[in-house]
Amino acid sequence: MDPRIRKLADVLVQYSVALARGDVVVIKAPPIASPLVAELYRAVLEAGAHPHVRMGPNELAEIMLKYGSDEQLEFISPLSMYEADSIDVSIGMWGEVNTKALTNTDSEKHAKFSAARRPIVDRLMERFSRGEFRWTGTLFPTNASAQDAGMSLGEYEDFVFGAGFLDQPNPVAIWKQIEQKQQQVVELLDGRKTLHLEAANGTDLTMLVEGRKWINCSGKLNFPDGEVFTSPIKDSVNGTIAFSFPAVHMGNECEGVKLRFENGRAIEATAEKGEDFLNKMIDQDEGACFVGEFAIGCNYNIQQYTRNTLFDEKIGGTVHLALGMALPEAGGLNKSGLHWDMVCDLRPGGRITVDGDVVHEDGKFTTVQL
Repeated sequence: MDPRIRKLADVLVQYSVALARGDVVVIKAPPIASPLVAELYRAVLEAGAHPHVRMGPNELAEIMLKYGSDEQLEFISPLSMYEADSIDVSIGMWGEVNTKALTNTDSEKHAKFSAARRPIVDRLMERFSRGEFRWTGTLFPTNASAQDAGMSLGEYEDFVFGAGFLDQPNPVAIWKQIEQKQQQVVELLDGRKTLHLEAANGTDLTMLVEGRKWINCSGKLNFPDGEVFTSPIKDSVNGTIAFSFPAVHMGNECEGVKLRFENGRAIEATAEKGEDFLNKMIDQDEGACFVGEFAIGCNYNIQQYTRNTLFDEKIGGTVHLALGMALPEAGGLNKSGLHWDMVCDLRPGGRITVDGDVVHEDGKFTTVQL
């Protein structure tokens, strides 16, 4: 077994979710990730917590979207709601056998299925905001993801584990250092009122962030990590943003996405590829057309686009915007079954201005060294 897998399991348990004795922990994963599941199971037991594994084939989502009736798509299992009310920690992982398996499924069914999950997501977010629930998510490298990234499996494993500093003797110490550095960014942005985003691709977007918190993401909610984010005031987003890379959601890839906002609402959404899917997702519920998150990528150990949002949204020198569900810990109020991150690259010539001060230019902060 790759020793980095055991190291990842230990970092997730000891650092990301900081398991305590007696915690009830759900581990969610596809079968291909079983080596990491086994190591997590061991690590959870060693922490004195209680693991429960939920493992299902990737194909189940495709089967549901192809054969599920509207009633089945919209059904919320009482078992799922009980889990959302009862568990202390969720550790999830992604590991695809075929990243394009859902590409040809019905986009309207996608929207219904996604919107129906909203009560579960809302419950978990409420408990998270009260400190009753912790979660983290990571990726198990597979050939499918390696192909998306244009790499061999060995190269992709090096990329994935390197992004989390798992090839270093003490990754937790590195992530604690990252947290300290990113805290300087949080201190720079907290208490500001207005934010203006510009990019060489025609992006010109304004929003209000007054009264909202900036959150330091340093390997606890996602692993790997490396970003700071907030949730802008719902009706304050105005202007246009063009995304530099394809936006991937539920196996569907939308290229050349461009959004135009007016008083917070995305009133126009176009794409060179996947425009129908894009608009179906935005129309799935009332909150899906609003911005739930604005974030700045701070992981300069990640420099290339890989068609996997877990890594792409962290690329140092980029920003990402998420349509849909806001993050309550940042003060966001928007609710939706959607949370779709899309990335805009500022390295070729971009700028972030807050309250008239240029704080980020050409992919780097002007006063903070990361």
